[in-house]
Amino acid sequence: MSCKKDEVLAAVAKAKGKVPAVEIIDKGLAAGMNEVGVLFERGKLFLPHVMMAADAMSTGVAELEDEMAGSGASAKLGVIVNGTVEGDVHDIGKAIVSTMLQAAGFEVHDIGRDVPLQNFIDKIKETDADMVGLSALMTTTLQGQKEVVELLKENGLRDKVKVMVGGAPATDAWAKKIGADCYAENASEAVVKAKELLL
Repeated sequence: MSCKKDEVLAAVAKAKGKVPAVEIIDKGLAAGMNEVGVLFERGKLFLPHVMMAADAMSTGVAELEDEMAGSGASAKLGVIVNGTVEGDVHDIGKAIVSTMLQAAGFEVHDIGRDVPLQNFIDKIKETDADMVGLSALMTTTLQGQKEVVELLKENGLRDKVKVMVGGAPATDAWAKKIGADCYAENASEAVVKAKELLL
């Protein structure tokens, strides 16, 4: 596992052409990033390492974009706005989900972390999104997911926008309770659920 961009790019270049792009991202880049996330949570890696790894992963994914476009993934499956709710600065899991959704052929607008709830609504309107992904990694910020669902209703958008929630404290039961369409435990599951809901 490496956080160094040149080593990641060398590994991507080596696998390119032999392994499908989506598999390189899923089993290579995202798996590595998940590992970085775990080590960070355990205090074995620090934020600069995580930022380096995320940057290396993004660069690796960018290298594979042509190939993914050629594989027919360029026909966009749907438009998704993805972000971590206000008060929560966790970014790794959400960034992996955005990358995986993009790799699967969705048009993803990742609006970052600690996102004011109204910004989700504004971005959904601006991009005419089909789905919104709401990440919360702390029990204290879970409420933000519920509030975005309420805002969607208030803005008359709830019927046309699917809602996916994720993050450590979120569960299927929580998703049902707040009226979200689904809960995804990880990035691979997020892709499966998004396809189920949008295709």
